[in-house]
Amino acid sequence: MSGWLLPLAVGTAAGILSGCGVGGGTLLLVYLTAFAGMEQTQAQGINLLYFLPAAALALPGHLKNGYVDKTILLPAAAAGLAAAALGAFLATWLDQALLRRIFALFLLVIGLRELFYPRRRADK
Repeated sequence: MSGWLLPLAVGTAAGILSGCGVGGGTLLLVYLTAFAGMEQTQAQGINLLYFLPAAALALPGHLKNGYVDKTILLPAAAAGLAAAALGAFLATWLDQALLRRIFALFLLVIGLRELFYPRRRADK
């Protein structure tokens, strides 16, 4: 592929996934580390900057369609902000190789869970 075509395709796929709210940043992070050869921490920084405009563009549609449970939002956001601060500290403190292994293990566990443990649908 041309030098810009694969990043364009990955960016498009990540944008679609982000708009749906299902982790487009994870796809971007995998691409940056596994295929573009970036260090884990550099890829994470790019991923964080990518997430801000993607979330800002996707959020109005989710709010309009009632996909944001505001009773859960405040406690989840507060816990998420505290955990993000801790995660940022850990990401800069941990060895790159260990950080990559932790991320790989996370992807493996989530992938296996999705394959072998079907979700129960909540009745509304």
